[in-house]
Amino acid sequence: MVDFHDPLIQEKASILSEALPYIREFSGKTVVVKYGGNAMDDPALADLFATDIVLMRLVGMNPVVVHGGGPQISDLMRRLGKEPEFVDGLRVTDAESVDIVRMALVGKVNREIVSALNQHGSYAVGLSGEDAGLIKVTMRDERLGFVGDVESIDPSIIERLTREELIPVIATVGVDTEGQAYNVNADTVAGAIAAALPAEKLVYLTNVEGLYEDYPDQASLISNIDIAGLERLEAAGKLSEGMIPKIHSCVDALRHGVARAHILDGRIPHALLLEFFTREGVGTMVTP
Repeated sequence: MVDFHDPLIQEKASILSEALPYIREFSGKTVVVKYGGNAMDDPALADLFATDIVLMRLVGMNPVVVHGGGPQISDLMRRLGKEPEFVDGLRVTDAESVDIVRMALVGKVNREIVSALNQHGSYAVGLSGEDAGLIKVTMRDERLGFVGDVESIDPSIIERLTREELIPVIATVGVDTEGQAYNVNADTVAGAIAAALPAEKLVYLTNVEGLYEDYPDQASLISNIDIAGLERLEAAGKLSEGMIPKIHSCVDALRHGVARAHILDGRIPHALLLEFFTREGVGTMVTP
């Protein structure tokens, strides 16, 4: 017989009670989640990510998943006998490489995420920026080849899917006006999609706990910051190279109507649920 006075059972009930006002607050709201890094590479974390996203859908939220897949692209390139090349931290993407990018992102990573989500019900639909004119781009730099900057986002297909209570999963391949495919930075795309919808929240799952005033001093973790604070950190040179695209896309999204952005450690089990449905939250929250 279950002992309902058991402290563990009481704690579970308390957690559910604490989550209720947050469920009410975010019901019907759109949330864009940029997914990648350790959370994608670790099968156990990938499984928890899928359950969290589906739970968000089941309590009335409209999650939209945006993913890249840099390690997967590099791995496939090497298997096909092509060594990855980078300029200023960006992947050189010639005509052969852009086909490999599409194979890795659209044919492999996207399908794996969709499959993981659909283990919990028929919710997820895979897309790329080539579908329904979703991501239109221009060439960034001829030295990089087919690497694009976001020119515009047409969110119509996302809005149609969320109205049908489906979960869009978007691979970050965009096209130019001629229909040529381009590799696009996933952080940038996530921010642009969040702004175009506009989303209530934009979440980046990373492999650090959040933003630091003085990295790697753990005591300097920043819980809350605004756009002016981000600009101050960047001007002081306190952002890593990998964090800068996230911050730029985050600032752009906030300036175009997104209410809040969050930088979370994807290595923490159920990081999304902890951020959305508890008082304490995790990581760094950014506000306009």
